[in-house]
Amino acid sequence: MTYDTQPKASHFINGAYVEDTGGTPIDVIYPATGEKIATVYAATPAIIDLAIKAAKDAQAAWAAMTGTERGRILRRAADIMRARNHDLSVLETFDTGKPYQETSVVDATSGADSLEYFGGMAATLTGEHIQLGDNWVYTRREALGVCVGIGAWNYPTQIACWKGAPALACGNAMIFKPSETTPLCALKVAEILHEAGLPAGIYNVVQGMGEVGHALVTDPRVDKVSLTGSVPTGRKVYAAAAEGIKHVTMELGGKSPMIVFEDANIENAVSGAILGNFYSSGQVCSNGTRVFVHKAIKEQFLARLAERVGNAVIGDPMDPDTSFGPMVSERQMNIVLGYVEKGLAEGARLVTGGARIERDGFYMQPTVFADVTDDMVIAREEIFGPVMAVLDFEDEADVMARANDTEFGLAAGVFTNDLTRAHRVAAAFEAGTCFINTYNDAPVEAPFGGSKNSGVGRENSKAAIAHYSQLKSVFVRMDDVEAPF
Repeated sequence: MTYDTQPKASHFINGAYVEDTGGTPIDVIYPATGEKIATVYAATPAIIDLAIKAAKDAQAAWAAMTGTERGRILRRAADIMRARNHDLSVLETFDTGKPYQETSVVDATSGADSLEYFGGMAATLTGEHIQLGDNWVYTRREALGVCVGIGAWNYPTQIACWKGAPALACGNAMIFKPSETTPLCALKVAEILHEAGLPAGIYNVVQGMGEVGHALVTDPRVDKVSLTGSVPTGRKVYAAAAEGIKHVTMELGGKSPMIVFEDANIENAVSGAILGNFYSSGQVCSNGTRVFVHKAIKEQFLARLAERVGNAVIGDPMDPDTSFGPMVSERQMNIVLGYVEKGLAEGARLVTGGARIERDGFYMQPTVFADVTDDMVIAREEIFGPVMAVLDFEDEADVMARANDTEFGLAAGVFTNDLTRAHRVAAAFEAGTCFINTYNDAPVEAPFGGSKNSGVGRENSKAAIAHYSQLKSVFVRMDDVEAPF
């Protein structure tokens, strides 16, 4: 390795790196080679208590600062993050296996966008005045207190910022637990925030598996929990948080539909299908993995799709020419290969891919199934890997019913040149994040989140502020108080 990927310590608490080797060792594996590149230790009860105490002790003074002062620190952190984009992108690639071609333009950059956006918004977080004759009410927007963020392994830098930036802008303290699969990047986010002037204790990172998350979620000193993860994990975390009546944001999984009508620009539709199935080796929660293609253009679409998938450059993620990298772990690769076997067993037609690639690391081919039916396992369950299911349709009403026939509701997309149909379909989708003639764009200015089993609450945009703050109403009486006796 030409880069030193071993962090200074496992945790970042109260403005400094902290180590406690009494916790369970967590080996960090580079997905491109399968070799160990670092070791961190899961948080012990003492570490968890230290982080919560640090956050609790520091939060009130942070909330008491003006929004302008808080925002200035977040914007300074955004500038530092952009200046170090190369090194942060390299670390993201080692942490996740995603190609540098991708991490260099998506991960730290979107994290910096979030810090900048919410840094700029922090000074605008005001209440309102409500006149009631001579009397009046005013509202105050106040911090919740200590927030816990639980991250997923696919976007470790981005998620650390998507949760941290609005929490900090509102005056909260944050304890962030990254996925044990990708523990490295969040530590750099904490380091940069502290360098930018964030007071000690306001953004802390602790490592660990489910039991560490459970300890954080159930601690009575914690006021808010934000999770990015799977639906089964979400159910557990939601239930645990409900015991303490804590505020909760859940950004969970999906089995999102992408509908390609007969009048669509096929080249753009193929681009959307590639972005919605093979970017990050298919490990994106909002992916449009059920691609409904009108029968009139189905074979034309499949032919062009197979041709362009064949252009994927599969190789060393650090090579700037590589456009498709490994799965995040051997376990995840084997789960996805198991779904390929299920697709074959159920009679889906394998158009391209479907196998592990014979090289070091956790690589598998980008895979496309055609002639998929709605009842097949590959059309019902979230695979979270580079497996696309192409389904046929002819009628709009029929395809809308099928598209919405799922427990999930994270995202949905439509490709058509019919303006009224595009908006009609978008309105009819049962999903929180929809796309017209594009897929998987996620600017910080737009709300992101799901409906149905795909989650509650929204990340990004002004909407996130409501999930990291609470309103206090103050009634002011200007005349005498009347009482019955």
